[in-house]
Amino acid sequence: MKKIRLITLFVLTALLIVSCNKENRKDDSINPFDNISESSNKERDKIVIISDLHLGNDLSYSETVKHLDRLEEFIIEVHSSKTVKELIMGGDIFDEWYIPTRTETYGGKSQADFIRKTVAANKGVFDALNKIIKEGKIKVTYVPGNHDMGFLPENINIALPGVNQARDAGQKYGIGTYNPDGYPQIAIEHGHRYDFFSSIAPNANESEAPGATLPPGYFFARIAANSFVNPTTPEAATKIHNVTLNHKGNPEQESKHIYYSIWAKVLTDIIYVKDNFNEPIIKTNVGNFTKTYSINDILPKNNPNDGTIEMNLYNGLFTQASWDARLSYNNVPVTTKINDAIIGSIASEFIDSQADLQYFNNTSSDTRIVVFGHTHAPKIKQYTNHKGKPSIYVNSGTWEDLKSRDKNVAIDQDSLKMHFVIIAPVNSDKNKLRVYLNQYRYGKHNTEGSLEITL
Repeated sequence: MKKIRLITLFVLTALLIVSCNKENRKDDSINPFDNISESSNKERDKIVIISDLHLGNDLSYSETVKHLDRLEEFIIEVHSSKTVKELIMGGDIFDEWYIPTRTETYGGKSQADFIRKTVAANKGVFDALNKIIKEGKIKVTYVPGNHDMGFLPENINIALPGVNQARDAGQKYGIGTYNPDGYPQIAIEHGHRYDFFSSIAPNANESEAPGATLPPGYFFARIAANSFVNPTTPEAATKIHNVTLNHKGNPEQESKHIYYSIWAKVLTDIIYVKDNFNEPIIKTNVGNFTKTYSINDILPKNNPNDGTIEMNLYNGLFTQASWDARLSYNNVPVTTKINDAIIGSIASEFIDSQADLQYFNNTSSDTRIVVFGHTHAPKIKQYTNHKGKPSIYVNSGTWEDLKSRDKNVAIDQDSLKMHFVIIAPVNSDKNKLRVYLNQYRYGKHNTEGSLEITL
């Protein structure tokens, strides 16, 4: 009898454990967007943000190839959800920058043709997006990034007919901040407007390219593409020339030397190439650039007469006054130090910190949630704003592949990158929001962090 009781107790305990686990477990048969434990999952109230898709128009060198099938699958999940109300694409959706140096961007054709070729190369993804837009149940918004900053609104509309485009007032080219419907306290932007290498740069090269606004990062991306398409080793790579700071105490010269040190680091350790730096190899014909440039056209050098640091391109960008004017042009409310911005271009922490500086601790802002992309470094972090209220910053990461110069190396791309953000009311309370940073890992939603605030 005692043995029977023990068996009965064991069975009841096991059933209780199974029942409890079932209560806490997501049902895989339900759309994952409609199966979030903190949500009522009864109405369209969730906001989904993705960024940095880097959809190129030639899959032989595009940054996103291995992840395309998963991206299409993800967008189809969004489409089939009954509780997603907005899908926001936070910049660098297209890619006009990551083009190998010797390849002319448009191939003698137009920007519209470039867009059409991009759509054809990524047909499954654009078909899935356009089904959502056409159906109209989920609002789809495009926010410009730096890699697609030069695309005109009418050409974006070729790829995504009817998409909502979030562009700052008066800005023809690529910059914008989006506030989701009903949520002025949420700001979604790409984050490149604070970046010395990546923000719009008007009047930067009027003698070389009148009207051009593409910043130095454009040339960085061109060289980076070549670094992976035509790989070499750090040992065999072309070595950058030395530049000396001969005028210490001159702020412009010091800023130029910092800029040189950034280029020295990236060309030595990150995007090393074996090209002759004097050879004209960077074909442009994009964004009012019409010449073919050498790598040395971008790099600082010492003037042989007086030893000052100068360069052929972007020579006039290195005073605090010019940086302040550039920030103003990019609609940045709080100015930063030029040297911090130059160094911060390769440090994601600087861009992340702008959420706090420009929004949370800006007394003119009531923003409580900020979403950036740009750095490709996913992150979620809580701040306290100028009113002492908790606020949330999240970086949406990227969907680009992990690149390797070794074409034979095995990479588990299905476990890498592919991050996205969900903002959802807690149990239909629109004033209480939970923000999730997720990864689409092996086709499943893997939450890497979440934070909750009351507006």
